[in-house]
Amino acid sequence: MNIQVTLAANSENPLSIDVGSGISVATLIESFEERYLLGVSAMDETHREFVELVNRLGSAEKAAFIALFDELVRHTEQHFENENELMRETAFPAIREHTDEHQRVLGELKRIGNKVATGSTAVGRAYVREQLPSWFNLHAITMDSALAAHIRKTAV
Repeated sequence: MNIQVTLAANSENPLSIDVGSGISVATLIESFEERYLLGVSAMDETHREFVELVNRLGSAEKAAFIALFDELVRHTEQHFENENELMRETAFPAIREHTDEHQRVLGELKRIGNKVATGSTAVGRAYVREQLPSWFNLHAITMDSALAAHIRKTAV
């Protein structure tokens, strides 16, 4: 069960709380600090921001969802471009596979974002709840962890 409290008149940034008594607020991507830290500060910060956006989308009302989904697309464009630049700068051997994955996911986000922008949020909500968390989990612990290891190794 999700409990949402909105402070002041700003529904764009609702505050979700745990009210105890066995009722917890669900998040779509959990345990960031324990599961997803890679040891490359730029990647860790960008991933933390991505997770926060996805989790906010999970409980956003329609108007906020539309705005946040657009923010997610823009954030993800920059996120992927930053990682792509790190791969180029460090001559990452699996750059092609990694950038292809970035292009695929960004394409999905943009296609769905076009629908969300017109007010059609059902597909966007399903994508955020059913696809993004599992994609992020797999991508972070495989492709991004390999990239982070490569960056740490080449920085020595």
